[in-house]
Amino acid sequence: MTELYPLDNPVQRYDWGSPRQIPELLGVPADGRPVAELWLGAHPSAPSRSGGAALGDLVRSDPEGMLGRRVSDRFGPRLPFLLKVLAAERALSLQVHPRPHLARAGYNRENALGIPLDSPERSFHDDQHKPEMVVALTEFEGLAGFRTPRTVLGLLDGLDGPLIGRVRTALEADRTTSGVRQAFVELLTARTSATCADVVGASVQAVRDRLASGSPSRRADATVVRLAEQHPGDPGALASLLLNRVTLDPGDALFLPPGEAHAYLSGLAVEVMASSDNVLRAGLTSKRIDVDALLECASFAPRRPATPEITTSGGRGQVHTYRVPVAEFALTLADVDASEDVTLPQAGPRIVLCLDGSVELTSDRSDDGPARLHRGESVFVPHDAGNLTLAGSGHVVCAWVP
Repeated sequence: MTELYPLDNPVQRYDWGSPRQIPELLGVPADGRPVAELWLGAHPSAPSRSGGAALGDLVRSDPEGMLGRRVSDRFGPRLPFLLKVLAAERALSLQVHPRPHLARAGYNRENALGIPLDSPERSFHDDQHKPEMVVALTEFEGLAGFRTPRTVLGLLDGLDGPLIGRVRTALEADRTTSGVRQAFVELLTARTSATCADVVGASVQAVRDRLASGSPSRRADATVVRLAEQHPGDPGALASLLLNRVTLDPGDALFLPPGEAHAYLSGLAVEVMASSDNVLRAGLTSKRIDVDALLECASFAPRRPATPEITTSGGRGQVHTYRVPVAEFALTLADVDASEDVTLPQAGPRIVLCLDGSVELTSDRSDDGPARLHRGESVFVPHDAGNLTLAGSGHVVCAWVP
């Protein structure tokens, strides 16, 4: 008999989270404290559970049945993706994620130093890379990837102050990737100075004055001011001028390959990534900032933010599948109603989350009958469950391995 596994999923209470959005999704009372993320997966730092057992343990108990031979041969006895719901009321840290070889090297280095896995002094919590994709559920704001030196110099035009001056000098001297890197270094290393708060404050005030006078770069200036209000004295607020500013409407998506500098600013979204918790922070955070590791892992090539390939299916075009050039994950969002059943990915491990409404999930190999999912409920579907169909009325997200 093949089972479907109802999930009990952990939440993360980071200080940038919304006090209400994830509790509303889960149908639980808000307690006034921020709830930043809902994790659905098997990462050992915060695994989902089913029937009291950690999802990772269930996967390891029968890798081939849970994952399928294709997935277990490629990734071993582990779920290769992590699905999240992210609710940002304030900006997340300015960050990058490592590429595979750098993740392994950093993890092994910190192990050799004897740094505990749960230590706040640790940057690498596992040995995996962390590409990720975010799909907006509400209007979603962020920063992603470096602007061209020419664009940044235009945004700096008319701004005074020694820190802005050093950034400008770096870009005027070298308009290649090396110049972008040096400009970013000027901002990151400013925090080591005893006068950092004053120097950053003077530059932010110049941006604030320009914004008040009717700035032609109003959006970029408003972002600096907002970030400076959330993180006074942090040069990460000024670093936002170097990055592309992004707004996603519901259903829009963004792909962040390893090494891409980014920061999410506000909104509700689903996020899927390789199953990793490796975050290298540059600023806008009270957590560990590891400048050396970040500079080793970051890509400074100016480019527009990457978007996934989106395909549409279903008789009403109600199923949207998001694919990116990584092996660990893909995402399907479905708008289910009574007019037509919806087919979900048919093989490999899958996690299905009901975002609103109520749906029935049917597996053609389960002896238990349909699984009914209400808003905020989720289920792990093993490979052996076979074909999946959805009926009812609601919005559903399914993470799977392509």
